[in-house]
Amino acid sequence: MLVGNQTWVFHQRPAILSTGVVGGPFEKKGRLTNDFDKFHEDLWMGKDSYEKAQTVLLEDAVDIALRKKALKGEDVQFFLAGDLINQITPTSFAARTNQVPHLGLFSACATSTEGLALAAMIINNSGADYILAGASSHNASAERQFRYPTEYGGQKPPTAQWTVTGAGVALVGSGRLVSSPHPRITSATIGKVIDMGLTDPFNMGGAMAPAAVDTIQRHCFDLNIDPSHYDLIVTGDLAEIGRRAAMDLFQQKGVSVNDEQFKDCGLLIYKKEEQEVFSGASGPACSAVVMYGHLLNEMKAGKYKRILCVATGSLLSPLSFQQKESIPCIAHAVAIEYV
Repeated sequence: MLVGNQTWVFHQRPAILSTGVVGGPFEKKGRLTNDFDKFHEDLWMGKDSYEKAQTVLLEDAVDIALRKKALKGEDVQFFLAGDLINQITPTSFAARTNQVPHLGLFSACATSTEGLALAAMIINNSGADYILAGASSHNASAERQFRYPTEYGGQKPPTAQWTVTGAGVALVGSGRLVSSPHPRITSATIGKVIDMGLTDPFNMGGAMAPAAVDTIQRHCFDLNIDPSHYDLIVTGDLAEIGRRAAMDLFQQKGVSVNDEQFKDCGLLIYKKEEQEVFSGASGPACSAVVMYGHLLNEMKAGKYKRILCVATGSLLSPLSFQQKESIPCIAHAVAIEYV
């Protein structure tokens, strides 16, 4: 049901039945090691290109999510996923492998919550019993496309972020399929494209912060709730610079969000004091692996009952940057309750 202008409320409360969370060698050294299902020991993953390796990440995450519920690909109606690479080829090739009817998505690093929101909408309206929703990224494939190959060793400024090598997939199902407590998707707010005229591709966090704040504000307005309704509001990958900008914007707009309640996946995944990740993490996999791994585990352990996940994305391309375009950004929010 549409509430306000941008928010869906899911009265059937679709459930996240299982997840698959896969990472690379750098992620294995991070802060959330125990929240991954599988790690690969090298960036190549037995393939001859990083893009092919990224496909492996998503294939593994899908396989893990299905095996946890003893399901096969033919049991699932739709596969909603995307990535950063041109024409989302790693995702499309993973869909070629799993043979689940596929809807390819692109919202850059906001793809994880876009897929989760759409999956919940379809299931809430009896359009499917099972849907796989996910996102992936690979540090070396993203660097090659958007900046310089990692072998080049180009210098980065402190505002830059480290693209996560990983994939996160959720198996979303009808609420009637489960009776025990599960994470339930209760609402979602689809964001608007916000462009503040920023042009620095090495400051994604600063560019995305206004979109995150706008979506959070709209979500609360549409549902007539205060941000304190949620135990945790977590953004996708604003990292240090973007999170600081978002807190400033909340204060300017008179939105009450406290420091402990507002966290960012880009600051949770790595040991920033030990791993050189500049301002923090980024990439479509950043929010996907933190959300489907760490945060859902925290919910199941009783730490959080209600979480608002707000993945953020910069919708630039290498071509638009070269044409001196500014950076349009978006954020999609999904509310998850553990009941």
